Amino acid sequence: MVVGVARYLGARLARLLSEDPTVGRVIGVDVVPPTEDIGAAEFAEADITTSAVNRVIARYGPDTVVHMNILATRSDAGGRAPQKEINVIGTMQLLAACQRSDTVSKLIVKSSTAVYGAHPAAPALFAEDMVQGALTRRGYEKDAGEVEAYVRGFSRRRPDVAVTILRLANVIGPTIRTALSEYFALPIVPVVLGRDPRFQLVHEDDCLDVLRLATVEDHPGIFNVAGDGFMVVSQAVRRAGRIPMPVPSLGAPFVGGLLRRTGIADLDSVQVRFLTYGRGVDTTRMSHELGFTPRYGTVDAFDAFAQARAQGGLLDRERVTAVEGMLQSLISRNGTR
Repeated sequence: MVVGVARYLGARLARLLSEDPTVGRVIGVDVVPPTEDIGAAEFAEADITTSAVNRVIARYGPDTVVHMNILATRSDAGGRAPQKEINVIGTMQLLAACQRSDTVSKLIVKSSTAVYGAHPAAPALFAEDMVQGALTRRGYEKDAGEVEAYVRGFSRRRPDVAVTILRLANVIGPTIRTALSEYFALPIVPVVLGRDPRFQLVHEDDCLDVLRLATVEDHPGIFNVAGDGFMVVSQAVRRAGRIPMPVPSLGAPFVGGLLRRTGIADLDSVQVRFLTYGRGVDTTRMSHELGFTPRYGTVDAFDAFAQARAQGGLLDRERVTAVEGMLQSLISRNGTR
């Protein structure tokens, strides 16, 4: 059972699993039908923030549940409050349903390296056992931490269920759209003056491959997942063929407000901290214990995204005009100070 098939990665995973000869049946669950092709997978409508998920699990009796319905951005949910409800309350309801089930023997949770937060005093690399000492988190970072705490509690109550948590770095690729991909797709990219943070990425195909691996094989535990190597923001801007625009802070109200008003991007506080301080994770456990080697390194994944967007003719007149208007407003505002 794949929970969250109305979203891009959930639908693709459901289709991928339905084509796997080792998987007998795939049920895709979400509150609305998926718009993407889910192959031979069946769709079951249910809101996981309610007790409806109990009925779905009781009806189909899955042996494996893959929890993909954790939203990274507030815009995906329609605001911060519904985002938290889907992430935290939805996870609680799903885990309660799994706990009552006598068929569920495996749970896979798509988490994020955002659980570690982003801060100037962060270590060079976060290992999987460093979350409890992670720096103060807010927004989605906090959601990810709460989700994992509930999952660990479930694992203690149901030790017979194999639980795998995959902490994925930011996913990017030629087709998926995320807050980070839309940021680097801007014709002129605002960057923080005096900072050039490093980060890791996961190609969308590697994301699906590692989720499939955790589903069809038994690999209980917590694993950081990221492509080999790092990038820095300035390097990414250059490789995307964009123009950097240094600003004092991405979190400044006039920057965020102008981005939202022009419809170009919506950077929440979590994304602002990430693009200011960056983050690095240790993937030793992914290689040695999970036995997974991504096909794409961080730079390769970014290049796949940049090439696809360049071919798509991203620099249309409306976007350029919007950014020009933003620049004029910034110049005018700074000129009055």
